[in-house]
Amino acid sequence: MNTMASPVSMCCRWLDRAGGLRNVRKLFMSSQRMYPGATHKENELELGDPALTAPNFTAPQSTGSRKLRLRDDSILPFSAFLTDNFGRRHSYLRISLTEKCNLRCQYCMPEEGVKLTPRGQLLSTAEVLTLARLFVREGVDKIRLTGGEPLIRPDVLDIITELRKLEGLKTIAVTTNGMNLARLLPKLKDAGLDLINISLDSLVPAKFEFIVRRKGFHKVMEGIDKAIELGYNPVKINCVVMRGLNEDELLDFVALTEKKPLEVRFIEYMPFDGNKWNFKKMVSYQEMLDCIKQQWPNLEVLQAGPTDTAKTFKVPGFKGQVGFITSMSDHFCGSCNRLRITADGNLKVCLFGNSEVSLRDVLRSGASDEELLQIIGAAVGRKKKQHAGMFSISQMKNRPMILIGG
Repeated sequence: MNTMASPVSMCCRWLDRAGGLRNVRKLFMSSQRMYPGATHKENELELGDPALTAPNFTAPQSTGSRKLRLRDDSILPFSAFLTDNFGRRHSYLRISLTEKCNLRCQYCMPEEGVKLTPRGQLLSTAEVLTLARLFVREGVDKIRLTGGEPLIRPDVLDIITELRKLEGLKTIAVTTNGMNLARLLPKLKDAGLDLINISLDSLVPAKFEFIVRRKGFHKVMEGIDKAIELGYNPVKINCVVMRGLNEDELLDFVALTEKKPLEVRFIEYMPFDGNKWNFKKMVSYQEMLDCIKQQWPNLEVLQAGPTDTAKTFKVPGFKGQVGFITSMSDHFCGSCNRLRITADGNLKVCLFGNSEVSLRDVLRSGASDEELLQIIGAAVGRKKKQHAGMFSISQMKNRPMILIGG
């Protein structure tokens, strides 16, 4: 047997034998879409209350459903549906819980805001958990909840509590702007939250307000301190570096790691609809590293895991560390193990790709787990070897980051 057969061809051979391929093709064709065209037009149509059509996430799996998984560990040790044609195994799922946010960060959304999807077209709690269960069953062992701002979703604690019950899920993480973190974190930890990433782009209150177009600097700092107090280690700080705004604070951010168990992660400025990206605003990883090494020439490089996105370093003697997300100048596509589900239920296999598949529509059509997996496997199978590069993706039509789940 050819163990490197593509997930799509494996699935199709099985479905031909089962006589169900035609129905799945119909579902797949109706659910595939390119952003933003059809999505925004269809967003004008209400689909009704998702609670009326959402599967019950507490319902037990049928024995037959377990048997039809196409997963034989003696042949393929990871799910065929989540393995792409380049052998990348997607064990990390990011789920956006909301498009809403209480900040207006310049690199994330247009100044005028974004047109929000009608509530009935967003994934319900049951739908989020149904999809999470399916992905975990196929091998996902880490789920990150994003937004918008995920902590403004009223049922975030319920979602984390239910995710914690999924056998095989090792890590539950949240990326937050920190505005509500200090108040909610004790309950989040009790519910089972393992990791926290907090966005913070300036240590100067006035500059912070300029970048995020809102007040709240001290709330974010309070949230960081609360995370440290409750034992999160490291607490990750995400800092998008933009020339002319905050590149002069690099050394101040590194200094934060001297006494606190923080991992400050400097992120290259990336292009998304409405954020007015241009090459001159981007500060490259190499430029940032050279600047930091002028102050700390003995900066040590740390060994990275096989699927880590950050290049990590440590100043000897410092409690924390620093990292660089080099999406633009030095992509890490070859080791990418991430998939994304947007708040309106679309599957994105690449952050910089504009092709999306609506899992929400398939769910609400009454599709079985096997039909869902066929559509997921086909999307993963079409994932490209790498994104198009910084100059090409700056010209590509894509969602604003707020609508992707950044």
